[in-house]
Amino acid sequence: MALAQPEPGGLLSERYASLRGSLATTACMETMQVGYLHAVAAAAGCSLAQPFPDNGIDWHVSHSAPGHAVDDEVTIKVQLKCTYQVPPRAAGKPFSFTLDNAHLTKLARTPVSVHKILVVMLVPRTQEEWLRAGHDRLELRHCCYWVNLAGHPVTGRNRTNVRVPVNRIFDDRALCEIMTRVGRGGKP
Repeated sequence: MALAQPEPGGLLSERYASLRGSLATTACMETMQVGYLHAVAAAAGCSLAQPFPDNGIDWHVSHSAPGHAVDDEVTIKVQLKCTYQVPPRAAGKPFSFTLDNAHLTKLARTPVSVHKILVVMLVPRTQEEWLRAGHDRLELRHCCYWVNLAGHPVTGRNRTNVRVPVNRIFDDRALCEIMTRVGRGGKP
């Protein structure tokens, strides 16, 4: 029995595009960012809970460590967003992201008992570029960045632009550092 071998570099783009499902791109973007969050949480040794109903916050991320001073387990709330309208930023200035004012008000509230962060994922415009797999890695493109919007003012009539710093890459190390600061009684 002969087995078909994949073409070098994977399937041809035109052929592959016709094999994709018909799920809306925005739904696929949401699934992609959730997968990214799950991978980061797993690598950081954190647990995830999805509130139901979500009431404007997507995920609760919890971290247990003996070094936490305020409790043996600390939690942050995470709001996920994803866009292909911002190009990837290897370095440099923060990028602008627009939030509905009601959503910003929830994320900017202070003081809080459980801190909140916004995590924005930048993806390529076409789904064919979102993911690459090899024998030694799974590569998701492009990146997630995080920001603590506590105290951020609402400036627009219905929506407000917030600045997301590109030096705050959301990965397992960043999540562990966030949890360590919160575990000491500080802010993310």
